[in-house]
Amino acid sequence: MTRRHDAALMNPPVADRAGRAGRARAPHERILNVARELFCREGIHAVGIDRILAEAGASKMTLYSRYGSKEALLHEALRQEGAAWRTSFFAAVIAAGADAPARLRGVIAALDAWYRGGRFYGCAFINAVGEHAKGEPHLRALAGEHHRDILDFLGGLAAEAGYGDPAMVARQILLLMDGVTAALMVTGDESVLAVGARNLDAVLAQR
Repeated sequence: MTRRHDAALMNPPVADRAGRAGRARAPHERILNVARELFCREGIHAVGIDRILAEAGASKMTLYSRYGSKEALLHEALRQEGAAWRTSFFAAVIAAGADAPARLRGVIAALDAWYRGGRFYGCAFINAVGEHAKGEPHLRALAGEHHRDILDFLGGLAAEAGYGDPAMVARQILLLMDGVTAALMVTGDESVLAVGARNLDAVLAQR
């Protein structure tokens, strides 16, 4: 089964959302919010500065005085996107169960909720690294920070659940998460989630 929704309904123009909810914000905040959405939804190289400014209703002077360059704007947008994603994902995992083992089993359900939530564009960090030279140090550093925060969260749950090597359990789960996310983005095949759940069960069965 593939995803079934009208992309135009699920992803209205950023200007529509910014215009309704964000015009009271400062111009530099509108720029950042629009850039974050467009970079994640459409890709970094596909979105030019003029498009961002037009949809944000802001000037080039504001952009360059506040951020300095498109790359600096991208880095800030990724920091915001990562922080928001982790907050949402961690909350979904914690809500999945009353104790650490149940919460670890809820990882795939949390990915499922993200996938079905109307704002799934794959991992923003993997996408960004994929669009740039693979050795680009700043993006790799941002992606590394994002992964470390996830590993810390998962490792804490694994330690609480009594695993002998919680760091390894966390690494296995994160690798699984990245694989499921990439497969969903590329194929749109929801059966990937069921396969991911079986693989997660196998990881968690190890002691």
